[in-house]
Amino acid sequence: MNIQANNLYAELQSMASQASSQTIRPNNEINPFAQAQKVNNPSSANFGELLEQAVNNVNDLQKTSGELKNRLEMGDRSVSLAETMIASQKAGIAFEATVQVRNKLVEAYKTIMSMPV
Repeated sequence: MNIQANNLYAELQSMASQASSQTIRPNNEINPFAQAQKVNNPSSANFGELLEQAVNNVNDLQKTSGELKNRLEMGDRSVSLAETMIASQKAGIAFEATVQVRNKLVEAYKTIMSMPV
């Protein structure tokens, strides 16, 4: 995949202008970045803080899934198999989304670093 620097820069500018003109709302609880999207004004929010909130949300989903799995394995009758599987799938989807975001960030960083000055 060959990305031109000017096209990338223009796309980033258009995305920044869209983000500053809209308030982002969470889609649903499966979205790993739902906590990060609750910020009222994303243009004033620090990107690092948003990313940290998203990663913490994914971590919480992973912990919840692990706890439900342990409780189910120990025979806790208050936990159902369906509930455990849904929590596990949510955690897996959130983790995969986080990995994809990380991959895109690394790719963008490499592209920007290879731009001539």
